Amino acid sequence: MPADRPVPASFVREHTRPDRPSLVPEVTLHVADDVVALWEAIEAERGVAPSDPPFWAAAWPGGQALARFVLDQPETVAGRSVLDLGAGSGLVAVAAALAGAAPVTASDVDPFSHAAVAVNAEANGVGPIAVVGDVLGEEPPAVDVVLAGDVCYDREMSDRVLPWLLAARARGAEVYLGDPGRPYVPTDRLTAVARLDVPDTEGSPGPPTQIRRTTVWRLP
Repeated sequence: MPADRPVPASFVREHTRPDRPSLVPEVTLHVADDVVALWEAIEAERGVAPSDPPFWAAAWPGGQALARFVLDQPETVAGRSVLDLGAGSGLVAVAAALAGAAPVTASDVDPFSHAAVAVNAEANGVGPIAVVGDVLGEEPPAVDVVLAGDVCYDREMSDRVLPWLLAARARGAEVYLGDPGRPYVPTDRLTAVARLDVPDTEGSPGPPTQIRRTTVWRLP
């Protein structure tokens, strides 16, 4: 399959199973039981080994915390335009839509994520959720709220995303960042609005390996 062709929704359905994230049981999310098998299936589908892990096939702690936050505080997004940055599975975008956000856009560089967002939106009876690729090389869009879960997972990504989030805030968007204590988040420049304990499997099957104290931060 050529790399520039859209990923069929059937691929996501065939290689994942519907589950309910522990912190956000209101949402049905397609997740992978066997990441290695999924990686091999992606290689077979595309004809080339993937360069990045299938982040879209797991419920990461920062995303779960953000999703929980918008469902518990729907006034944060209700009736407002929302961008889910680094959407992965689309968990945060789906939660925002369930909380009344409209329109909702999900951004991710991975075409498999685009298929996963569509499948998960359909599974939860929300949508349409628009899906776009990498936006970090562009001016932030004119949206009311930017939600970003687990986007500061390494220094390189943090160096790209944090200035972009600051630019989005300068353009008038409210910006919320969900993070499980990664070292690249400038917490001294942010305001904590929620702290949650998230059972975390780090994308692996089986019981949670640890509990991640996860914070929802707001850019002041």
